Amino acid sequence: MVEKTRQPKGLRDITRDAVRNSISDVAVDLSAERGFDAVTVEDIAQTVGISARSFHRYFPAKEDAVLGDSTPWGELVREVVATRPDDEPVWQCLQTAYEALLGQFGELDARMKRRLRVLGSTPSLRARNMEKHLQWEAMLTPLIAARLPGQNTTLRARTIIQASLACWDIALATWAEESETRSAGHLLALTFAELSPNTAGPGA
Repeated sequence: MVEKTRQPKGLRDITRDAVRNSISDVAVDLSAERGFDAVTVEDIAQTVGISARSFHRYFPAKEDAVLGDSTPWGELVREVVATRPDDEPVWQCLQTAYEALLGQFGELDARMKRRLRVLGSTPSLRARNMEKHLQWEAMLTPLIAARLPGQNTTLRARTIIQASLACWDIALATWAEESETRSAGHLLALTFAELSPNTAGPGA
């Protein structure tokens, strides 16, 4: 796993992160209780104890409060890919990067499952999530294309990356189901195995 060297946060940054996390948690909780489309920015802001104007200082839109900022996670995946051995198969390289990302999430608990269920609950959130995936694709495409032999490497890299993101989404959505008992890491391995050029899916 890649560990990023980070500068210590000042009090202002710590406070801002705490407020962002509070807004995000409230947005998820209200959406799970009422349905995302029934919750307004004003509802979230009032529950947190801030104004709607203050809400928009932290998040551009209601969808972003549920999704959070996924750019740092995409950057971490990119960093892991960049440090993998040059001769490692591309598909294995991406799986390793997503496994490292899971490790950065810390404890995957009931609250995380709730957030993921909300993310899949409405078209506007799914569309916003796709926008995030396109950002990740743009980050990863040059690195993956450089690892591919032959022609059409950019096209092939984009295809592989989007396939890997589908595996990531399916694994987490399955893990978030209330009746699911398998770990997110195990489910990620299952989804990647189904599309691996070297192995057949274990189906377990």
